[in-house]
Amino acid sequence: MKEIINEKYKYSELTGKIIGCSMEVHKILGNGFQEVIYQRALEEEFILQKIPAQREFEMKVFYKEKIVGTRRVDFFVDNAVSLEIKALIKLEDVHLTQAINYLEAYNLEIGLLINFGAKSLEYKRLINSKFDPNKPHTSTQSK
Repeated sequence: MKEIINEKYKYSELTGKIIGCSMEVHKILGNGFQEVIYQRALEEEFILQKIPAQREFEMKVFYKEKIVGTRRVDFFVDNAVSLEIKALIKLEDVHLTQAINYLEAYNLEIGLLINFGAKSLEYKRLINSKFDPNKPHTSTQSK
């Protein structure tokens, strides 16, 4: 099994906890449910593990400094990590690209893409190479 906590990654402890919660949900529910079922179960697991997370968290999307809309991230965890979840048989490159684009649009440094739809839980840690620490992330809600 892959090591889920690796200190070379920023927020490694937090992302390790998120992945651990996801593994617990997948162990109990298995694959085959709609994404919303995994969202609800994961929300309950975050509560049980005392991990601060906001489900369906609304983020602003900018184009050249102008707000062009909003999008809800599946979870915004501890005001730091974007979590996108899927319930697909197989993750495709387009899902990874989409999750990275969201990180860039929100100016978040770290994200996770987790797929509950496969026989074994799949997860990818994401790093926003365009992250600007001098700009705030684009949440529309305060913590």
